Amino acid sequence: MLEPVNGRTMYYGKGDVLVYRTYARPLAVAGIPESGFAGCDNVIFAHNITFAVTGEAFLPSFTEGDNSMVVATDSMKNFILRQTAEFEGGTTEALLAFLARRFLEKYPHATSVALTGDRLPFDGVPGSDLVFRRSRNDRASATLTVRRTGDGSLGISSHACALKDLQLIKVSGSSFHGFVRDEYTTLPDSYDRPLFIFLDIGWIYEDPSDAIAPDRGRYVAAEQVRDIAQALFHERNSPSIQSLIYHIGLRVLERFPQLREVRFESNNRTWETVVDAVDGARGGVFTEPRPPYGFQGFSVTKADLPGSGR
Repeated sequence: MLEPVNGRTMYYGKGDVLVYRTYARPLAVAGIPESGFAGCDNVIFAHNITFAVTGEAFLPSFTEGDNSMVVATDSMKNFILRQTAEFEGGTTEALLAFLARRFLEKYPHATSVALTGDRLPFDGVPGSDLVFRRSRNDRASATLTVRRTGDGSLGISSHACALKDLQLIKVSGSSFHGFVRDEYTTLPDSYDRPLFIFLDIGWIYEDPSDAIAPDRGRYVAAEQVRDIAQALFHERNSPSIQSLIYHIGLRVLERFPQLREVRFESNNRTWETVVDAVDGARGGVFTEPRPPYGFQGFSVTKADLPGSGR
């Protein structure tokens, strides 16, 4: 997400910076009908961070081997780890903005910083406020770029928030039929199929400041976006994945008018049927689908909402 420097791609940085902060500031968010999530205590506030920097001052390191202005990527790693201790917020987006601003203040010859932070989720253990188990399920993520403007001030030039690696299976109540049929078609119509989807959902705020200032009450939690997706999957007998993600996007924008756009990348990982239900009994036997797999990409904006005048 870093902008070119004089028309040239030029950046360097550090990836897989794993930082585990304990007892960060708790997060509270307003409730929505589809979700019971109202916040988290952030006892473990853990991230995998990718950090990249650019600026004209770094060009000699590429063209002349002159490292006199280079901040070593090992120093970037140490900067991220130590500065996280100074962070007083409780969201991924706010952490990234904090690190970017601190770095640009420390190194005035840097022009722009782009960061991605993937939240590393830990689930609480019933009966304990000290023991947690590492989750391998879906996770929140954010990417933002902070750049130095002409007057020397720092501002967010781009941002994107996301829920990654959501995997949902609906065992009944999905269909797919009425598609083009010709000499290449072997797929049968399906009027009730188990549908297994892999889903990444992204969203962009109208005002990026809402993403880094949860005290405004306009912060969108990834857990609530997840719950909306799950609720819509349950409610709708969808004729396609395309239709499903469109309606998820509409519901997210209805619940969160502070958002400008919702984006989707989805994969169809529907199981291959081995044995259909017999004699009207519920249930069947399935196995993993053979590659290749289908995928979809789509964005929903406020122009898609009913009454928008589109």
